[in-house]
Amino acid sequence: MHIEYINKNKDRFLNELFEMLRIPSISADKAFSADVRKTAEFVKTKLIEAGADNVVLEETAGNPIVYGEKIIDNTLPTVLVYGHYDVQPSVPDELWTTPPFEPTIRDGKIYARGSCDDKGQMYMHVKAFEAMMNTGTLSCNVKFMIEGEEEVGSTNLEIYVKSHHEKLKADVILISDTGMIANDIPSIDVGLRGLSYVEVEVTGPNRDLHSGVYGGAVANPINILCSMIASMHDKNRHITIPGFYDDVNILSEDDRKSLNSAPFNLENYKKDLDIEEVMGENGYTTLERTGIRPTFEVNGIWGGYIGEGAKTVLPSKAYAKISMRLIPNQKSEKITKMFSDYFISIAPKGVKVKVTPHHGGEAAITPTDSVAFKAASKAIETTYGKSPIPTFGGGSIPIVALFEKELGIKTVLMGFGLDSDAIHSPNEHYGLFNFYKGIETIPYFYKYYSEMNK
Repeated sequence: MHIEYINKNKDRFLNELFEMLRIPSISADKAFSADVRKTAEFVKTKLIEAGADNVVLEETAGNPIVYGEKIIDNTLPTVLVYGHYDVQPSVPDELWTTPPFEPTIRDGKIYARGSCDDKGQMYMHVKAFEAMMNTGTLSCNVKFMIEGEEEVGSTNLEIYVKSHHEKLKADVILISDTGMIANDIPSIDVGLRGLSYVEVEVTGPNRDLHSGVYGGAVANPINILCSMIASMHDKNRHITIPGFYDDVNILSEDDRKSLNSAPFNLENYKKDLDIEEVMGENGYTTLERTGIRPTFEVNGIWGGYIGEGAKTVLPSKAYAKISMRLIPNQKSEKITKMFSDYFISIAPKGVKVKVTPHHGGEAAITPTDSVAFKAASKAIETTYGKSPIPTFGGGSIPIVALFEKELGIKTVLMGFGLDSDAIHSPNEHYGLFNFYKGIETIPYFYKYYSEMNK
């Protein structure tokens, strides 16, 4: 039985994950390119050791894609496992209780950058595959496609997918890069929001100026940028970009009621975040705001002097990084152009504005009546003792919509993380319970998916 094998090898599985977590595979910073490749080599080695065939690093214009497979019987269904081995930057490192790339266990949780997103969750699939191979319980064909650019837009994976239709042919895509409501309230995401991510640059005078000599007479790019950003929401926290909501579908009252029936405690939510009150679009609940409504958020803003002490400078430039989460029917390219045209149009004449699109992707909906979803639901019910609740995820995995468009395959989002895991933030962590429960649950998906396809 695969559970006995997992229990016998728990310590080794964890040590291997720690070894991978120690490699700073930050895809957004080219200074870490060697570490990114080192992580790809690690994943390749572990897939080979687990029993996969034809394991290779598929070279791209950027970071390599790790591909491997195990075809046991062409008459059986094929599962394509997708994950990513790259991670977000760890900065500001001083806010971590322990170093971001020195994994540490505290209170039953693994603290490290990438522990949950997505090294820990991706590695569950490698170890679940190993367990099935060593216990003779693998009941489906399996293909692995583990990339190293998810955190920067998956541009090269998109090119790879478009040119490898036959190689990636499968019946379902299985991804663990999402989460659950709670460890005692299992759930499966059935929808993801899309994304438009841009950087803006506001330029005033041709050089930094003395804020006493020139202040009050020349436009300050930081002040202007802040005013422009503030104007992107009205008093009801409604996004003011003309046409932004044109393609937004309004859910029926029944659908909204169903969404809000998911277990959620607002007071615990605020307590966890140490805030006195939530804020968002007027007329919608917190669950709706984070699942079925689009957003406009500033992810970073900077300019002028930010060093220690004082420097009275009126800066030449100011910058911001902005993300817009999108819902089905909103197209990322259309929204990006809409934002760019509008943001430039509202700039006063004292400054110049440049908008640089970074990456984006479309929202995705996965069906709950498919064999794959039913297999995932039964697998989770087997290990958690209760049926999972379908939920809408607030995050984005833009490649999911591409998979459906290019490969014609639906995805199952069988994630084991929690919202409280602090992904993308200092002190990211992943529960030991979740790591091992994922390895235990995944083989049941293969078992039930195979049985339901007979």
